[in-house]
Amino acid sequence: MNVGVVDIGTNSMRLLITSPESEIGRWVEVTGLGVGVDRIRRLDPNAMERTLEVFADFGELMTDNDVVRRRAIATSASRDAENREEFFDRAQVALGIRPVLISGEEEGRYAFNGAVGVEFGTCDPTVSDIGGGSTEFVDRSRTFSVDIGSVRLTEQVLPDRPASNDQVRTARSVVADLFQDVDLEPDLVIGVAGTWTSLAAMAQDLERYEPRRVHGYVIRLRRLEAMIESLAGLTMTQTEAIPSLDPKRAPVILAGAIVAETVLNHLGLDEAKVSERDTLDGVASELLALL
Repeated sequence: MNVGVVDIGTNSMRLLITSPESEIGRWVEVTGLGVGVDRIRRLDPNAMERTLEVFADFGELMTDNDVVRRRAIATSASRDAENREEFFDRAQVALGIRPVLISGEEEGRYAFNGAVGVEFGTCDPTVSDIGGGSTEFVDRSRTFSVDIGSVRLTEQVLPDRPASNDQVRTARSVVADLFQDVDLEPDLVIGVAGTWTSLAAMAQDLERYEPRRVHGYVIRLRRLEAMIESLAGLTMTQTEAIPSLDPKRAPVILAGAIVAETVLNHLGLDEAKVSERDTLDGVASELLALL
């Protein structure tokens, strides 16, 4: 028997189908659902349409793969959007289940359980989940959810490509200020979700995105700093041409890299271990326990 989990993020929509015995597959589509939400507090109609088209495909995939339990979780963009219930009505039709709005703390806990529960059980790490609209820091007892992510930071202070030195300095300052209340001192950071995994692929100069080479990769602070300098000097077209990067992530990857760099600086660490397993896996484990 299979279960299906849909993660409705600010920038990307993701689906995991798995069973007690093995993973069936993972699918990711960048739709930019949360574009403009930070400013107008509403989901853009065009972004909703793009997302709902993806959900129709996700719904078919779950049906074709005999999914017996489905769950869809909605995160930062939906938390901020005044018209989310209208969106949820239509998403329910496409997915076969109504999305559930979760808090930043719940999002972080799912990410921790998904990443740590699989293979880091003997360590005492902090999980860093960088999304489009929020960033979560989670250890075994506490969760900090901060309203900044790759999309939100791009819209606030990084509109240009190439980005100016002043814009990059401002972005770093904005994120550092927002992280001030995060009171954690881990020995290890595990980076999860699309920003971290994309950066891990790019740091290795992969010719294409390869999950097996991304999972477990250790990305160092000095490498992130060099990547930020490089990305800031690129046009959008040049960024889209990076082989291992989904071109739809190109507009926000510079901001995501700055958030990742600031995570490490704030926690006083010089590297992060990247995991392909995350929030999806944390939710899936709950569904599998119900079978």
